[in-house]
Amino acid sequence: MIIGLTGSLAAGKEVVSNFFKEKGFVCFSLSQEVRNVAKEKGIEINRKNLQDLGNKLRETEGVEILAKKVLSKIETNKNLGFIIDSIRNPAEVNLLKKREDFTLIAIDASKEIRFKRFVKRNRESDPKTWEGFLKVDSRDKGEGESETGQGVGKCMEKADFTLENNGTLKEIQGKLEKLYLILVN
Repeated sequence: MIIGLTGSLAAGKEVVSNFFKEKGFVCFSLSQEVRNVAKEKGIEINRKNLQDLGNKLRETEGVEILAKKVLSKIETNKNLGFIIDSIRNPAEVNLLKKREDFTLIAIDASKEIRFKRFVKRNRESDPKTWEGFLKVDSRDKGEGESETGQGVGKCMEKADFTLENNGTLKEIQGKLEKLYLILVN
């Protein structure tokens, strides 16, 4: 079983990923694939550079390149369950959906709640102002991006399941338990 995760920035993808890791799933991240390339090339790791590099990789090596890299790792792994986090381009979804064992989950929350999470988690690359948040959120969703760019909004439209995460950690974990039972049965 392969579960893909897409969703809005600060919507709770990490919470979902951690839930499935606790169930024994092995996690791979398309963003980590981009980070690995950035480190190899000596590129400073920040949100803009990673987005630009991801776009460049999809332009030069094919729009499905990040998903292909992760699938090759899955093929050599003997585990029965996998999470693929950080799916941001619809072509990646299309490639993964060719597999019968793939399910895409989208995670979303209101902009106001997501901005509060940005401020609370205080990562260096996270915007500190509402305007900055709206700008990075817009790009991540795919506004103004080419077909090789960010496209989380289109990915979310292709999801098999969508989880709204506007509440507490306990509430999203309850939703995840119910979803898990659907997926494994």
